[in-house]
Amino acid sequence: MRGLGRRMDFHTHSLLSDGDLLPSEIARRAHALNYEAIAITDHVDASNIDFVVKRLVKTSSTLRKHMDIVVIPGVELTHVPPQKIKTLALKARKLGAPLILAHGETLVEPVLPGTNKMAVSCTEIDILAHPGLINESEAELARKNEIYLELSARKGHCLTNGHVAKVASETKAKLLVNTDLHSPEEFLSQESAFKVAIGSGLMNIEAVKAIRDYPREILRRISENL
Repeated sequence: MRGLGRRMDFHTHSLLSDGDLLPSEIARRAHALNYEAIAITDHVDASNIDFVVKRLVKTSSTLRKHMDIVVIPGVELTHVPPQKIKTLALKARKLGAPLILAHGETLVEPVLPGTNKMAVSCTEIDILAHPGLINESEAELARKNEIYLELSARKGHCLTNGHVAKVASETKAKLLVNTDLHSPEEFLSQESAFKVAIGSGLMNIEAVKAIRDYPREILRRISENL
């Protein structure tokens, strides 16, 4: 399909958490695949947020100077008590992270109940990753607070993509297709990302929004902080 634009992925993990690659290799592989932007959003909680954010901010700044790709430092707040999401999101922002994800209530991990609700209630969150069986009131909060919901290409997390797409359609919440990449074989082409969106039940026009229009929108939103 024509007019899909260049690929952008806002959810990947490096060796600074549980990924297989250095941040520089993630950026280089994305660059070689003609990505427009790649975000490195390692898992953080209170124990490592200072360490991870400072290093990703510094490394991403260096990489942007030497590669024709927007490298974005970010975090994924992971398995933190729901009541601490806002505190840690504010800390990540203060440390210089322009992109903040919250690890949603995926079916394949024991995420604490209430995580989705607290995440979409926090205006510092940009993306709710793999939100599992998110309900309509939570999706409406996401829309109100301009938080994007993720359709995941990752095994296990993708099990509820159809549900997430349906709830987002009913509430007008915005969707992004991300990989949650940990290994090099998990990079997606723009055409493959489009198939993930279609496979989630989106019509063509909504699928294009999820892989082209909304990624452009969020990139514009965070660019001023890079």
